[in-house]
Amino acid sequence: MKYFYYPGCSLEGTAREYDISTQAVMRALGVELVELEDWTCCGASAGDVISHLLSMVLPARNLAIAERTGIEADMVIPCSACYLNLRRVEEQTRRDEQLLQKVNLALAEDGLSYGRNVTPRHLLDVLATDIGAETIGRRVTRPLTGLRVAPYYGCQCLRPYGGYDDPEQPTSMEPLIEALGARVHAWSMGARCCGAGLMTTKKAAALTRVQEILHAAQGADCVVTVCPMCQMNLDGYQRKISRMEGKDLGISILYLPQLIGLALGLAEGELKLDLNFVYKPELKSKLQGSSAPASL
Repeated sequence: MKYFYYPGCSLEGTAREYDISTQAVMRALGVELVELEDWTCCGASAGDVISHLLSMVLPARNLAIAERTGIEADMVIPCSACYLNLRRVEEQTRRDEQLLQKVNLALAEDGLSYGRNVTPRHLLDVLATDIGAETIGRRVTRPLTGLRVAPYYGCQCLRPYGGYDDPEQPTSMEPLIEALGARVHAWSMGARCCGAGLMTTKKAAALTRVQEILHAAQGADCVVTVCPMCQMNLDGYQRKISRMEGKDLGISILYLPQLIGLALGLAEGELKLDLNFVYKPELKSKLQGSSAPASL
């Protein structure tokens, strides 16, 4: 399997562990990732505020770079916000030919043209649909027996362009978690918003959202997510919320590739678990007890 790889800005900064663990796990699964040369920001959440056309041109540029290589492959995108933006330009230009012409007029200044020939795919979609739980399960060398995992999807990997899962009641992570030997924590918060960027503008509202999610996660050994914004909010603010409430709501917040990597026998250093704010000793202890090799 070969895919273009678009890491996006967060994965080169605050979410480096997501980038590094994603690449490590994909190598372990025999998947080739071709990182785009000279990729640029997708526009994140700020581009559309400045200019709608700019918010289309920025993600289209990255897709156009992939098309220029002549390689026939989909593009895998770990960041949910990046995925949303690249998928949005694909969807909107398919419905609006004039918009496509405007985008290509702008791209022509960079010697590029966007022909809608590369499909942007979220990492979760590729793991769940193309690779699949059965294949991942066969590669497990350290089953995560006794671990209870809460799958947290967030908003942007499924809404409004999911397609590969139910946006309101997603389940695509569950077979993957079970294939690792772990149990799925039963909860209804998997698709609940974490507050996203409200953490910088309306912090009280965002903290309430995170607090609700952390409460629902009690009883799990960890939460796994596929979104840098979700991971940052859940990982970085749980100590503040615990102090506010006078109760320890702390729980390890891992990226899905980190969890998969542990079950595949990759070292914690390869998965950059040291970059997570919260990696609870209780989880470490359980993982150390899950060191027996998997039967193939």
